[in-house]
Amino acid sequence: MPPLKEAFRVAIFDEFLDAFAKIPRAQQKKVNKFIRMFRENPTSGAINYEGISSFSDPNLKTVRIDQAYRAIVLKPETGNVYVLLWVDNHDAAMAWAKNKRVAIHPETGSLQVLTVHEGERRPSQPPPAGTKALFEKIRDRELLRLGVPTELLPQVREVHDQEQLDGLESTLPAEAYEALFFLAEGEPLADVEEALAVADVTNVDVNDFDAALDRDASKRRFVIVDNDELLESMLDAPMEKWRIFLHPNQRQLVNRSWPGPVRVLGGAGTGKTVVAMHRAAYLAEKLFTKIEDRILFTTYTVNLAADIEANLRKLMSPAALRRIEVVNLDRWVAGLLRRSGYEYKVAYWPTDKGLAAAWDKAMTLANEGAFPKNFFRDEWELVVQAQGCARWEDYQASSRSGRSVRLSRKQRQEIWPVFEEYRNQLEKQGLREPEDAIRDATALVKSGKAQVSYRAIVVDEAQDMSTNAFTLLRQIIPEERADDLFIVGDGHQRIYRRQVVLGRAGINVRGRRGRRLRINYRTTEEIRRFAVSLLEGVHADDLDNGEDTTKGYKSLMHGEAPHVESFPTLDAEVVAIAKWLKTGNLEQTCLVARTNDWRDKYAAALEKRGIPVYALKRSEAEDTSKPGLRVATMHRVKGLEFSRVVIAGVNEGLVPSKDAIEKSADEAVRSEAEDRERALLYVSTTRAKKDVLITSCGKPSKWV
Repeated sequence: MPPLKEAFRVAIFDEFLDAFAKIPRAQQKKVNKFIRMFRENPTSGAINYEGISSFSDPNLKTVRIDQAYRAIVLKPETGNVYVLLWVDNHDAAMAWAKNKRVAIHPETGSLQVLTVHEGERRPSQPPPAGTKALFEKIRDRELLRLGVPTELLPQVREVHDQEQLDGLESTLPAEAYEALFFLAEGEPLADVEEALAVADVTNVDVNDFDAALDRDASKRRFVIVDNDELLESMLDAPMEKWRIFLHPNQRQLVNRSWPGPVRVLGGAGTGKTVVAMHRAAYLAEKLFTKIEDRILFTTYTVNLAADIEANLRKLMSPAALRRIEVVNLDRWVAGLLRRSGYEYKVAYWPTDKGLAAAWDKAMTLANEGAFPKNFFRDEWELVVQAQGCARWEDYQASSRSGRSVRLSRKQRQEIWPVFEEYRNQLEKQGLREPEDAIRDATALVKSGKAQVSYRAIVVDEAQDMSTNAFTLLRQIIPEERADDLFIVGDGHQRIYRRQVVLGRAGINVRGRRGRRLRINYRTTEEIRRFAVSLLEGVHADDLDNGEDTTKGYKSLMHGEAPHVESFPTLDAEVVAIAKWLKTGNLEQTCLVARTNDWRDKYAAALEKRGIPVYALKRSEAEDTSKPGLRVATMHRVKGLEFSRVVIAGVNEGLVPSKDAIEKSADEAVRSEAEDRERALLYVSTTRAKKDVLITSCGKPSKWV
């Protein structure tokens, strides 16, 4: 016997949440009450659907919230679908709905909200002589397959440059504009279809709204509200749309079984962490649901792990979340070693005094006349530790690719005693550096002396982890199997002194298991362009010894470009920042500085001017209930996002950090250090959704 058809289906358009977030709190409570009644029974006699003769789409109705506010609802003449589209004061709601039409695309089957322009379309300006139409080689049926509405085909055919295409952005559905943008960038049609997860759809019924809502292409903007918990979470945090809506390309990465490891690349704001979190939720709730099926979600920093765990609580059921362990890798390694009776203390350079003393003793064996003092530390970190050289033979055979100073075999023999003595000194003090601890953990897991059992591992910010770290993760799940490793990262955001090559760690992601996200959903296009310009000349790798580029990286939102201002004194800078802060919501604004000292300096100065401040700490997730301006270092702000960002103290010598760059005598190392400084400024800038203010006091940085 076939299942009974639902009496009705209630859905919400993503822009409804934007509108809901903007109305006054008093009206939000009334809208809240209405939506709960609406979800429970949209056919209730208490709901008065009013058709408006001036609306372009007869399926759009208004419903009264109170005397002043109205909601706009899609209520087709036939079928059982009801969709909340917009809410606003009476006149604004009417103006929004007047020229809107909700239609099912005849080729893709997706639900689209279109703006219908009144009157006849004016002809566009003729292109310059000899200029060809931008999409002349793309057939009509191919454009339709990409989501271009039939009635907009003539306008698309007249587009002859990127500026004209951008002029159509507000008219075209998002999926159609994305596709046309990529085609304009020179991407092959097949690649565009793959990037947008274009699906083969047959026998589309343009009147079947029920079927349209179930298609992935519709789910990027519409969500079916089939339980009270989902509705509650949406209304409590209407701006956290990442929890609900996924781009079809993101959904394709998340909701499927992969035959082995997967690597996902993407620029800042493309939703890599969101994809990683949804993937973890899918694994725990759909693929691996037994009590013993444990999942490890790991990243490099303590604070990012805390932020991810806090967000997973919003995304998943408590039962499924209990089977996911969210922890940064160093802490996971420390826990494993402690449980295994590890006798060594894991110490961090340069803050640990024991490490510093051991290094000083080892350096007494160095021939400093031949090489600068900093050369030895660079060689240790970038060659000896990175490649696990425990013996002279290992170092002799090691690769020194990327080091500007060449060494003969004799020179290697002369400097090896320094590294050997350093290891001896560490042994005497019972110390290990983190990379040593990772290798020791790998050996314990491989030997079976340390028992670990995970069905899958999800890795965020992979670019900041070492090849040794991924060798450990591969050993935790030693044999390639379906859905074992899901890895996301971006070489453009590498802010730590590491470079991973997944292939060397035994992780094969070549071919179709290497994917890329291209659309920036966080920042405006103006902010994205400014941020990318900071990376000019910087080589970014694809985490597997290849090159990554920003080609096709694009934001579909527009706004003002970052404001850059310089002041003669710190006090004048703070006065300007305080004035700017008063124009927006403090809780949705973050002040970012290069160091802890400078962060605290700005925080104290602003507090004196009556501006409350909340410092984001290194090892804690943000407490969103705390009032005040958020303040953080450039390293701490990684992985977060805010409506507005102030990057303060972008002074010469501080950004880029003179100390970070000039501490090495190796030209290649200094160049890499400068690249990481650029990445820090890039990361800080791309935390902002709408507005960026960059300030300096004294002489500004050469980068701004």
